[in-house]
Amino acid sequence: MPTNPLDERFEDIRLGETQTSSHSSVIDQKEPPLLREIEIADDRDAIESGDKVMLIVEDDAAFSRILLDTARENGFKGIIADRGDEALVLARKYKPDAVTLDVLLPGTHGLSVLDRLKRDSSTRHIPVHIISVMEDTKRVLKMGAIACLTKPVTKGALNEAITSMKGFVERPMKNLLIVEDDDVERSTVVELVGDGDLSTTAVGSGSEALEALKSKPYDCAVIDLKLPDMDGVELIDKIKKDAALAKLPIIVYTGRELSTKEESDLKRLAVSVIGKGKDSMHQLLEETTLFLHRVEANMSEPKRRMLEDAYRSDRELAGRKVLIIDDDIRNIFAVTSLLERHKMHVIYAENGREGIEILKKTPDIDCVLMDIMMPDLDGYEATREIRTMRKFKSLPIIAVTAKAMKGDRQKCIEAGASDYITKPVETEQLISLLRIWINR
Repeated sequence: MPTNPLDERFEDIRLGETQTSSHSSVIDQKEPPLLREIEIADDRDAIESGDKVMLIVEDDAAFSRILLDTARENGFKGIIADRGDEALVLARKYKPDAVTLDVLLPGTHGLSVLDRLKRDSSTRHIPVHIISVMEDTKRVLKMGAIACLTKPVTKGALNEAITSMKGFVERPMKNLLIVEDDDVERSTVVELVGDGDLSTTAVGSGSEALEALKSKPYDCAVIDLKLPDMDGVELIDKIKKDAALAKLPIIVYTGRELSTKEESDLKRLAVSVIGKGKDSMHQLLEETTLFLHRVEANMSEPKRRMLEDAYRSDRELAGRKVLIIDDDIRNIFAVTSLLERHKMHVIYAENGREGIEILKKTPDIDCVLMDIMMPDLDGYEATREIRTMRKFKSLPIIAVTAKAMKGDRQKCIEAGASDYITKPVETEQLISLLRIWINR
């Protein structure tokens, strides 16, 4: 089996082609058509220069109206989207000041919406408040959400959430705390992340950090683990036990080798752990920009270039292994080309039975892209068979269906798929789903 199947036989295949057959192609980068489930009169036609705009992404009509009323009460003009794909189009068109996002949506999944908003330089800075039936709140916060409210919610809690977002939007300067005992390292970090829209406080000890946190609110903290008066893990634990500071995003930036317990504790307490070394400065700038919700257009040109390099590397996918099971070799080659750009390793099978055999022999596969419409053993049957094997119970399997039909998603989930995507495959959506499920 070739390691790179893109050869001269398929040099005429290009991303973006579409055909009419069920196995037509493959990748489509155009915006999807907007198919609205509900129609509610919002403020999109009444927006004027200077208005604060909130994008409300919610498929429950009654709750959408409540959110719209609450947004208006807090001085926002509201725009409603009831599907994930619609939300992405509206976010790029209107550039809202804030977003409320449900996770369980028709069309594009809410987590994919969040991921794609935070991967687009024009929307990355927009604060997104998750309001959903959500168990894994830490995960969405690590993805860049500013806060999370679990349904069902009270009117008071909802108003408090919208009021908090209004306060954040109206405060142009963001506050960053840097805790680093080495003078040179501390100055380097301040110079790296500092800019006109950021007020930075840098201290050299845990006790100084705790005093600084009492003096004013901070939007993010960067903490080294090697401190003169206390261990960094101890400092972070103290911060998180303070109710007023519990939601503070903390980025650990350290050169220390971590034990298994330390790494486990830090993943529970911090939104990100960065080891000092090659490319760590790029990653630190990327993470602080994300959690401070900074507008990249307002940053210096060198910093913008660093961010572009950081996002291009896509650390979450680089080195991961994907198995494509599809009986149309054109689909395999086009998707392979896309994934290899993200430095992923791709292996493939041209039928369900072969795919299962490869999976058995290759235990380090991180995700399967499963075509549904295959002869002999179709994608539903192949997925069910994979799920009978204990070691693959939690393996991410993304079903790829020929076209969007009502009930497709549920049918795929019932067969054992983790999620599904329709052909022609939209590149951003596919990459987003891979990030979400591989890192789950």
